[in-house]
Amino acid sequence: MQSQDVAPRPTPASDPVVDVEQAEAALVEHYPRLVRIAYLVLPPGLGRGRRVMTAHALAQRALPRGRAASPVIPAQANGRDGDPGYAFVRLRVLRAALEAGGKRRGLPKRSQLPPLLPQVWGLKLFPRSGGADELALDQQLSALSGPARAAYVLRGLEKLPDGDVRRILTEAGAADADAALRAADRVPARYELLSSPEFDACSLQARPTDLMRRRQHTKAALAAAVAIAVCGALVALPGDGWGPDGAAAPVYAQNPAAEAALDPGRLVRVTGTAWESAARTDFSAWPARGDLVDDDGLLRRALAVWARPGEKVRLSFTPGTQTGGPAGPPQLLYAGTVDNARVVILYDGLRIARYAEPKDGTAGAALDFARVDGASGAEAAAIVLDRADGNVRYLTAPWVKKAAERDLMKPGAGAMDLTVTDGITSPLASPATRAGACTSWNVLQLTDDTGTHVLSDLGELVPARLTTGRPAKEKDATGSQALHAWAPYACSLGAVRSQGVRSVNAWQFAEQELPDGSGTGDWACTRAETWRGDGSRTLAQFHTPGGAYGAVVAKAEGGPACGPRDPHVLAGVLWKSEGGHWYLLAAGSRDTASIRATGGISGSAQGHVLAVRAKEGAQAELEGTLEDGRSISGLR
Repeated sequence: MQSQDVAPRPTPASDPVVDVEQAEAALVEHYPRLVRIAYLVLPPGLGRGRRVMTAHALAQRALPRGRAASPVIPAQANGRDGDPGYAFVRLRVLRAALEAGGKRRGLPKRSQLPPLLPQVWGLKLFPRSGGADELALDQQLSALSGPARAAYVLRGLEKLPDGDVRRILTEAGAADADAALRAADRVPARYELLSSPEFDACSLQARPTDLMRRRQHTKAALAAAVAIAVCGALVALPGDGWGPDGAAAPVYAQNPAAEAALDPGRLVRVTGTAWESAARTDFSAWPARGDLVDDDGLLRRALAVWARPGEKVRLSFTPGTQTGGPAGPPQLLYAGTVDNARVVILYDGLRIARYAEPKDGTAGAALDFARVDGASGAEAAAIVLDRADGNVRYLTAPWVKKAAERDLMKPGAGAMDLTVTDGITSPLASPATRAGACTSWNVLQLTDDTGTHVLSDLGELVPARLTTGRPAKEKDATGSQALHAWAPYACSLGAVRSQGVRSVNAWQFAEQELPDGSGTGDWACTRAETWRGDGSRTLAQFHTPGGAYGAVVAKAEGGPACGPRDPHVLAGVLWKSEGGHWYLLAAGSRDTASIRATGGISGSAQGHVLAVRAKEGAQAELEGTLEDGRSISGLR
């Protein structure tokens, strides 16, 4: 059941014979990674927006012709390691990306044309902005040839040795794989940056297309239509002609509230002791901190960029977060120097906005948003101040007494204290930008008057709170039992990065004796709740004795399953015993009275667990009956 984040070795054939069903399953499971590979390899001259669309198009065209359905109950998974389906679609994506950057001879090839699909009218989509390190790497990679970029990506992102890289490049159509490897050697091996949001073409931000050009084209089309309409209307108008404008306001009326919101002198500033008598422990009780809180020039620039971000401003926001200017003067939480940047953090009651600019100018300024409405207590205990070199620093709430770092995958290792200076923690390793195998997951542990809380960086401004326990009875993931419950499932947090996640709860809903007598398997449900209310993500996972990781066996986007409104779950997996026999294992929450499997596998059992002999690749549907008589279906 162990899942490793190491790419499989390529098969020797240039086009390995892979079942369409297997290729489709690999494409669906690893789609974000394949799109990231295509985005990194495509020529930078396309521009970020077209690279995004082209990367998605190449990944979606990686399947061979034909169609087959994926199994309803997934087989025991080993990640990408040894998966010929993944190796097959990765090779096709690489081949198409290299072809897109090749020289045109005669008519352009399909991959060299703008993609017909996907298309988004009226918007430009591009990845979120990273830091100075990501920008420098992007510039260095842009100077390489397509095969050299592919070599760097296969080395760094896929963790492949040079022999395998050379073979894959040759199969993908590179003329000189050795030259590509030598060229890739000239770029520093900052492989951890390849997993940055800067190169994630699946987590996007949207901006309008050229509004002036759109307006000119629209006006031209409307003018022709209006001319025809006016000519016809004038024929029918009475002698008095056009009527008055009525109650229409002037076109460019000024908004006093909006103007006041841009005045640094009107920023809300809270004193350092206000939180002690505040009715709520939320962001409104945070004091203004930092060495630049009196720099009116910096504050004015931050407010102006918030209201009118320029074309060159790197803008990012969590899903469901509005990016418009503040309705009134926001609250200042921080303004200070962080490494080589000046940073301003503002709060308007609903959102956190972080503005950053270089110390030596304003070129490359960035503006990030996060939705935080209703945050209090542990949810309002920390804000990401800075990410650099794979580390993250937090600005903590004034009521935080102690900060520490711990590895969620090593519950017995203890926590390492962090230094906190004026609310700013010393750097700790961030899992949000890590590349390669998931061998650790470092989290922030904060202690205040209400207890200890565990928070995880998921690539957003506000870390997500981690909890354990049956839905509606969750508690912070602290204490030995809670930490051991989270350990096998820590790496699954990577599936909800940059999704606007507010909290994640891990809940062990069943235990099951394995049919071969090798021990007990654990069934757990991890549910991520978002700040916007909808968009929750539920993962059912199965963990066998001795395995480092839980295997994701079912997913659900949205819906109440495994949450406070519906604390029930049913999931299954095809499992292979040490003796080589295949079984369908299924489990439901404790109040499941019976389980039934239909389709390619037939069987039933009273109680909340089921084990039935099966064949490899068999398909089945799961249905359960709760103790109150209600029916539930298995997560897919």
